[in-house]
Amino acid sequence: MSARRPYPSDLSDARWELIEPVLAAWRFERRRRALDIGRPPEHDLREIINAILYVDRTGVQWRYLPHDFPHWNTVYGYFAKWQKDGVFAQLSGLLRELVRQQEGRNASPSACVIDAQSVKTSTSVPATSQGTDAGKKIVGRKRSIVTATLGLLLAVLVTAASVQDSVAGTHLLDQVAAAHPGLRKVWVDGGYRKHFVEHAATLGIDMEIAARAPGTRGFTPIPKRWTVERTYGWLMLHRRLARDYETLPARSEAMIHLAMANLMARRLTGETTISWRDPASPNEVHIPG
Repeated sequence: MSARRPYPSDLSDARWELIEPVLAAWRFERRRRALDIGRPPEHDLREIINAILYVDRTGVQWRYLPHDFPHWNTVYGYFAKWQKDGVFAQLSGLLRELVRQQEGRNASPSACVIDAQSVKTSTSVPATSQGTDAGKKIVGRKRSIVTATLGLLLAVLVTAASVQDSVAGTHLLDQVAAAHPGLRKVWVDGGYRKHFVEHAATLGIDMEIAARAPGTRGFTPIPKRWTVERTYGWLMLHRRLARDYETLPARSEAMIHLAMANLMARRLTGETTISWRDPASPNEVHIPG
């Protein structure tokens, strides 16, 4: 890696050790299939992933990447290739298994939580991939995620905000059930309709609606569902996710997988996540659980 001053978003040596094998395997496979296998690699993969993390954490436009990173066009090219080849989802999945094992859990979960979040979009997002969430009065996109009970991401689907929660949830549940055959329980909110309950039953999964207790006033964490809400809070530490800036929904999903991979890598190495929220320290706060 070049001798530049590190940014707070840069990978530490410990986190790079967790991520490097996946990126090195990707490069080896790409070069194995390429005709220029004799040519040495031109770019440092650690610097490339550091630059992508910088975008994810700060929300800066690709063209505004600091000049001590590789050229923004090169960085974006790697980001696009890694998204297309599923590298970010692979990283997220591998690190999730390591965190679960560290917590004394089975690598594959038996229960999960599904929720959706509607967000506004930037002017770079095509109108054809947007919609209106009538309930929340938001024009933009919807992020539907599935998390295990520890709040770790299992799957994500980005759609137009007009897509009904049950429709997106059905696609996600199929994906998660195929990847985790031992899944037997899912918690959702009241926005998921009867056909989603019936679909879950056909997969051998018991669906339960976790709702606020009658008469509850003010903010009260909802049993089981609070974990997925906490996950959205973790994701919001990455300014790129404050709204949807990506032209393609698949690129939005990649940014979410990368954010979760970054958080889980920090959790595995015991490192802190930088935030402005901690009054005791202007630079760091530890993300629990």
